[in-house]
Amino acid sequence: MSDPKDRLFRHLALLRLIPREPKSITTSELFARLKRERFEFDPRTLQRDLAGRLALDFPLLCDESRKPYRWSFPGDTPYFDYPALDTPTALAFVLAQSHLGKLMPPSVMKLLMPHFDLAHRQLKALQHNHLAQWSDCVRAMPNGKALQPAEVDPAIWSQVADALLDRRQLQVQYLSRSKGQTKTLRLHPMGVVSRHAISYLIAVVDGYTDARQFALHRIQQVTCLDAEARSAQGFDIDDYVQGGGFNSPGPVARVELIAEVAPQIAWLLSETPLAPDQRLEPLLGTEWQRVRATVHDDQETLWWLFGLGENLRLQAPHNWVHAIQTRLAEAQALYAQPLAEPASIANPILGRQENPQ
Repeated sequence: MSDPKDRLFRHLALLRLIPREPKSITTSELFARLKRERFEFDPRTLQRDLAGRLALDFPLLCDESRKPYRWSFPGDTPYFDYPALDTPTALAFVLAQSHLGKLMPPSVMKLLMPHFDLAHRQLKALQHNHLAQWSDCVRAMPNGKALQPAEVDPAIWSQVADALLDRRQLQVQYLSRSKGQTKTLRLHPMGVVSRHAISYLIAVVDGYTDARQFALHRIQQVTCLDAEARSAQGFDIDDYVQGGGFNSPGPVARVELIAEVAPQIAWLLSETPLAPDQRLEPLLGTEWQRVRATVHDDQETLWWLFGLGENLRLQAPHNWVHAIQTRLAEAQALYAQPLAEPASIANPILGRQENPQ
């Protein structure tokens, strides 16, 4: 016997699929649609649902003049909302919730919370629907070490989001990382970019014309002003991101990358290329291969190459070769130094200096 909750959600999904006349849907189409939602039942159960349980409580019409039978509601049947989502939509809400927090305005997330709650309750109630269990089987993992997200004050994020939505200026107290001090700034917000563990407000400082980045977690105080924000002429957030906004002050050039790579890296690049024009060439007398590709001349690519360590020998571009050689020399010099002793710290309870260990 099917679980009562599974049966309830199957009935709601079934009623949602039946159109109002003159449109109609066949029994076989209903069965196929419900099976795609991973409800476990057979055609005879569907026939009993339609002709029995549901026909008693809902004004279902059945056209028996042709087979398979066709089902519809009368054309004057009032439209009504069902207190449940279809299973794929519920699954989408559950999977999307954790990813939208850094991208959606808090005011919009608040409006969506009833949908998120309904989706969680519905998937939890379905015992025999494998689609409902999908969220327990999948995870998304970053490529590389994932740092914990920088904490952003919800009230500050809400003010920033409101300013973006309403095109208003912001007055902020911002902690400058380079100077180590707090500055008062009047900003014209342009957009928000979530990058790895940090979210950035892209804005123009009042009195200037260039867009700059402000880490949301370093905004210590914020006031959304009534004054209208000035639009940056020609600003496009995609052009800003792709044009080097996070890696260099101007548009990013493209360069030819040439490197010798170890077998495991060659295998990786054969499956996930660096660029559409990438080529891998076997090297005589070794299992290593030479890779050639046109890539962006940006810090992110250089950091990725540097992280490959002894599995890569870079040949071009020459400025990257020099940068890697310099970093390796600096790292070797650093590790050649003797270890420093831990600094003593004051114990706030005892009021004396003590070793942290």
